[in-house]
Amino acid sequence: MTEKLVRCIKARLDEEADLARRCDSDDGCGTWTTHGHTVDFCQADLSGFHPTIALHVALHDPARILREIEAKPRILARHARDPWPSHDLRDLASPYTDHPDFPARA
Repeated sequence: MTEKLVRCIKARLDEEADLARRCDSDDGCGTWTTHGHTVDFCQADLSGFHPTIALHVALHDPARILREIEAKPRILARHARDPWPSHDLRDLASPYTDHPDFPARA
């Protein structure tokens, strides 16, 4: 079951990285930011958010997500030989429990 769970985590990370790369601009504009009800996506501003939601969106800019995705496989590698159940593996998998490919007995 550990191998299935690791494959599931890696597949979700690959999907998230692909999406983050497609959202990132090639102009190196930097970090997404907020200005009250507006999120500055570097290429355009989008307004109408509650300020808390705007900040949440801005904190998930593609560069930050890619850094997080780069770190998680290193965590997986450090725990590859841990006996099941590995608490770290379960924690890394927990955001994906609602995904249809999530192993049923993880």
